[in-house]
Amino acid sequence: MVVRILIDACVLYPTVMREMVLGTARTGLFEPIWSERILEEWARAAVKIGPTGEAQARGEIALLRASWPAAARPAAPQLEQRLWLPDENDIHVLAVAVDSSADSIMTLNAKDFPRATLAEHDLTRVDPDSYLTSLWAEHPELIEDIAQAVLATARRLSGQDWGMRPLLKKARLPRLAKALAQSV
Repeated sequence: MVVRILIDACVLYPTVMREMVLGTARTGLFEPIWSERILEEWARAAVKIGPTGEAQARGEIALLRASWPAAARPAAPQLEQRLWLPDENDIHVLAVAVDSSADSIMTLNAKDFPRATLAEHDLTRVDPDSYLTSLWAEHPELIEDIAQAVLATARRLSGQDWGMRPLLKKARLPRLAKALAQSV
């Protein structure tokens, strides 16, 4: 049985983190889920990187839709009305996760997705760093290959000679960075 994970916008927006997470999804280790609202949040957040940020994000979102046409799940407003989270702006994430029978929500936002509240809906919360590190422990070569591909792309696109550990640490994946550094 494939694990189904709803990916929050805060995981999709940083490029390196997104590429590591979706790289693992491409291998079939889990099935990604999101909603159009989550993708829209990513596009709006990308404005922060400059005038072309939103356009670039929308192009990447189009590629995501093409790669995973079944990942986008409809909003569940009828369910949203019955749910509670500390930040009401995140209730749509929980509603889509519940409505699509996800196993987990992947987010960096621990305080607004309390484990006890998620457990009431048979969901767990996972952060990308811990999740990817646990996958590395089970499939080291696979995760190392994904990381090498992400590193090569980062070097090519940025024109900088990134090292693996600094790149992953900057991408808020410090445990994975340490694990990969120890395996080399």
